[in-house]
Amino acid sequence: MGYGRAVPAPETASVPGPAPQQEPGPRATARHDPRVQWAVSLAVIAAGIATIRPMGFSGRGLAVVVLVVLNSLFTLGRNVPEDRVPPRVALAWMSLGVVAAAALIGVGRSGTGYLFAYFLVGHIGYRLPLKQAVPLAVLCGLLCGGVLYFHPGPGHRMLPWGLGLSTALPVVAGILSRSRQRAVEAVIEAAESAERAARAEARTAVLAERSRIARDVHDVLAHSLAGINMQLELADALIDTGDLSKVREANGKAHSLVKESLKQAQWTVHALREDALPLVESMTAMIESSGHRDALTVGGIVRELPPRTTQQLLRITQESLTNATRHAPGGHVRVEVTFAAASTTLSVRNGPATRERVEGVGSGMGLIGMRERVALVGGTLIVGPVAEGPDRGGWKVEAVIPG
Repeated sequence: MGYGRAVPAPETASVPGPAPQQEPGPRATARHDPRVQWAVSLAVIAAGIATIRPMGFSGRGLAVVVLVVLNSLFTLGRNVPEDRVPPRVALAWMSLGVVAAAALIGVGRSGTGYLFAYFLVGHIGYRLPLKQAVPLAVLCGLLCGGVLYFHPGPGHRMLPWGLGLSTALPVVAGILSRSRQRAVEAVIEAAESAERAARAEARTAVLAERSRIARDVHDVLAHSLAGINMQLELADALIDTGDLSKVREANGKAHSLVKESLKQAQWTVHALREDALPLVESMTAMIESSGHRDALTVGGIVRELPPRTTQQLLRITQESLTNATRHAPGGHVRVEVTFAAASTTLSVRNGPATRERVEGVGSGMGLIGMRERVALVGGTLIVGPVAEGPDRGGWKVEAVIPG
């Protein structure tokens, strides 16, 4: 009989980027076309007006007209959305509709007045809870059957009283339609929940990628610019002393840092493209370009690591070397990579400074970036001062990455 109600539009999670195009989905198929609902209701009313007799402006004819109008209003009420009608109002409206339908069968002599009862009871099954729908449908069947059996009025003497009882049967169709609608809505809601979860996951992935790019930009720009700025400030301070050799030395270091920045930019491009880099060779070049020769020690059997792990180890090494240069200038630096069966360990240690430290401006994100990188590959990070051994008074960074 086409009983249904409109289902609210789905909620979507906001995801950075261009808005996806909306495609017709299961939500549209779950809705019943309101035009069909109105067409069916108007067809029932038109059939009643065309066939129910007598109709007039006095006596029984006037009573029939009034009852036809009431039944028409109750029938049109089935098109009102469920969320706009309070439950108590809906129950009262349908109860009055049942009485009006039975009265129309009793007062009219002929016609299709019983169709109002059929459609109203079907909608009762859909609209009301089971404990209210069944008793009201039984009441409608008893009233209509009683009218045809006892003939309190003149109407429908040719109709069997069993037809009146049968007006209670459409409640089953209404109940089944309601159950089917709820099942469809549950499936759609589950699909929309999955879609929202997928959108949230996509948004999380976008934010994670932004964080990754921010870390790489920090590694290249913040470190390099901080080092260049430190050397230029030193050169500016030395100009007043007139020591041109030291000015040239500071200027040369600034040029070296610019060249190093270009190399780091290349590494960053490789990292963003997720190109596979040879760990030991890349780390050796990085250490030597920072001014520390023969500082790398490799333990265990060298093996190829996943590109993501290689990238994080190189970035942690770069950050550690930059911090050592900034905070412990002239200090000895040792880098050790150990390949074990179940993990790879990177250890970077530097001794205390042997030259005067020139204060520079840092971003304050170095340690945070290292911890984030290690967490991305499920590893652990230990950072702190060296309390014993040849590097006592220096600093250590140790990352252990599984796999």
